[in-house]
Amino acid sequence: MQLNTHEWGSGDRTALLVHGIMSDHRTWRRVGPALAERGYRVIAVDLRGHGASPRGEGATPLERYGPGQYAQDLVDTLPIGADLAIGHSLGALTLLGAVEQLKPARVVYSDPAWKFAQPDTFDPAVFTRFKRATREQITAISPRWEAADVEIELATLALWDADSALALSGYRATAALPGAPVVPSLVQLADRSALIGPQDAERLRATGYEVRTVAGAGHTIHRDDLAGFMASLDGWI
Repeated sequence: MQLNTHEWGSGDRTALLVHGIMSDHRTWRRVGPALAERGYRVIAVDLRGHGASPRGEGATPLERYGPGQYAQDLVDTLPIGADLAIGHSLGALTLLGAVEQLKPARVVYSDPAWKFAQPDTFDPAVFTRFKRATREQITAISPRWEAADVEIELATLALWDADSALALSGYRATAALPGAPVVPSLVQLADRSALIGPQDAERLRATGYEVRTVAGAGHTIHRDDLAGFMASLDGWI
């Protein structure tokens, strides 16, 4: 599937951005220009079922929004051999599945949804209910966001196909930490990440990933603390 994309900058280096569930390329509204200022041509996608990209096809949510489909969409849409690729949450899971074919020089996995620290408590219905979230609810959950990000969240929720959340229950059987990285890889974690616990972080380090935590940041690090997000990429961008 060819995905909708948005670009910033026209530098000699290329950076790829892959958003998390319920969002689209607009989540990177400040990261894209920040990378462009550093000499990148930045390409951000809308995953299938998100933003202006097509909806998935199939009889069940998992058939429409399986991890293999998400990954293949990136391969179908994005250039091979980018200098940098960043994926957040579901975008990090998607990027992991595509990295061998995309062959970026460096990868950043931002609070990746590889393996929930407490999988028994995960309920996909929480995401589907959030599609109806109000401005006040979003602000309460994400008090550090700028007002523009709250408005973008409302707009992206309106476009998002909530069946992509229902598909997540089918991921649990295969949820696991990845093996050794195929390219130099940074795992960037939220403070007290609910997705990658301390023991898992140590396992990732032992496997060959660099792991850094952004103090005080929630799951969507780049919206909670742009300065902290960018600082944690020192040496990687």
